[in-house]
Amino acid sequence: MAQVSEIKASARKRSGTGGARAVRREAQVPGIVYGDKGEPQAVALDQNELSILIGRGKFLSSLLELDVDGTKVRVIPREVQLDPVKDTPVHVDFQRVGPGARIRVNVPVRFINEGLSPGLKRGGVLNIVRHEVEVVAPADGIPEYFEFNLEGLEIGRSIHISATKLPEGVKPTIQNRDFTVATIAGHKIEEEPTPGAAAATAEGAAAAPGAEGAAPAAEGDAKAASAGGAKAPAGKDAKPAAAAKPGADKGKK
Repeated sequence: MAQVSEIKASARKRSGTGGARAVRREAQVPGIVYGDKGEPQAVALDQNELSILIGRGKFLSSLLELDVDGTKVRVIPREVQLDPVKDTPVHVDFQRVGPGARIRVNVPVRFINEGLSPGLKRGGVLNIVRHEVEVVAPADGIPEYFEFNLEGLEIGRSIHISATKLPEGVKPTIQNRDFTVATIAGHKIEEEPTPGAAAATAEGAAAAPGAEGAAPAAEGDAKAASAGGAKAPAGKDAKPAAAAKPGADKGKK
C-alpha cells in the first residue's frame, strides 16, 4: 500500500460561487468533502501545497489524510478542476473513507523488460490500450500500479489483465472477460510514392529519348525543303493564280 500523505485545510464559512471566489483571491483552493454518511463540508486548501501534491502524480488514486482545523479524516480525491490557462487547481472534491471501506479507483499500469521483447527489438511498437485499470479495492490496500512483463513477447501478441497478479481483495470492475491492456504492434510501413508522381517521372524519362530523335528528323525535313524549293505540291484542290484583267492599269490613271 502507498504511503498516506497529509494535507491541511480549513473550514469555509461561505459556500457557493461568491465564497469560492473569495477563497481564490487569498491564493487558496475551494473544495468539498462528502460521503461516509456525513454532511458535506466546504473547505479551503493552500494552492501551492495542493499543486505540489497533484504534481507527484496518481493524485486521484491516492488515499490522503485531510486535516481540517485539527480534525483528521481519511479521504480520496474524486475530481480536480484546473484553470484552462494557468493549469492550476481551482476546485477539488474529496470522498470520506471509513474503516474497512472498499472503493472504486483507477490504478495506473507500467511495463518492464521492454529490451527483452523480440517483437520490440525487431521494430515493433508497444500499443498501450489502457493506461489505467479501474478496480474495486480496500481503502487501505490500493495498489500503486499494475506491472506487466514484456519479456519474450513477439509482434502480434496481446497483454491481458490476467498477465499480472492482482493483490488480495482487488478486483477489476470488468469481470466478464480477460480484457486487453496493451499489444505489440508491427512497425509503421514507409509511405509509398504517389502514383501521379511516379507516372510523371516515367513520362519525363520516356520523353527524353524522343526529344533527341526529333532533332535529326527536323534536320532532314529542312534539307528536303531546300532541295525541292519552297513550292507547295500541286493537288486537286490547288487553284491557279488569278490573271490580271486587261486594262486594269488604264483604269487607275
